Amino acid sequence: MMNARWEYGEAVRLTRNVRNDGTYPGLDPGAPLVRRGSIGYVVDVGTFLQDQVIYSVNFLDEGKIVGCREEELIGADEAWTPSRFEFRDKVKATRQLAVGGEVLVKDGAIGEVMKVIRDAPGGVAYHIHFDDLPGRVLQIPESILEGAGRNTADEDEG
Repeated sequence: MMNARWEYGEAVRLTRNVRNDGTYPGLDPGAPLVRRGSIGYVVDVGTFLQDQVIYSVNFLDEGKIVGCREEELIGADEAWTPSRFEFRDKVKATRQLAVGGEVLVKDGAIGEVMKVIRDAPGGVAYHIHFDDLPGRVLQIPESILEGAGRNTADEDEG
């Protein structure tokens, strides 16, 4: 068995929204299962394709046991900074972004979150790949982004 970070009974926090990949019974594929930030308890540890540790986590408040990859979890007592967006979310710039006078991103440009940086100076920031800036990834503060289209972060709020 590979080195598992958590063992049976340990409390963990989910760092990204988890949707049904088709293996959760009674819900349509793509349906939301558990929101990021939720705390659950490890009830089993296994492997997938012999190279990924998969944790079965019981999210008591949601009444669901969900398989989670190690990179989707942190210890329940670790620092947690909620973010509005997650990996692969579509976002829109709320102002134009220029470097040295050159406009790189137009106001309203659509991009995709490639990485969430929770410990960025000044708050949460993201590595964003903008559709009209191929081949480049920019670090953008959360304060100048809004959701674009179907975002996991914007669902079930309000």
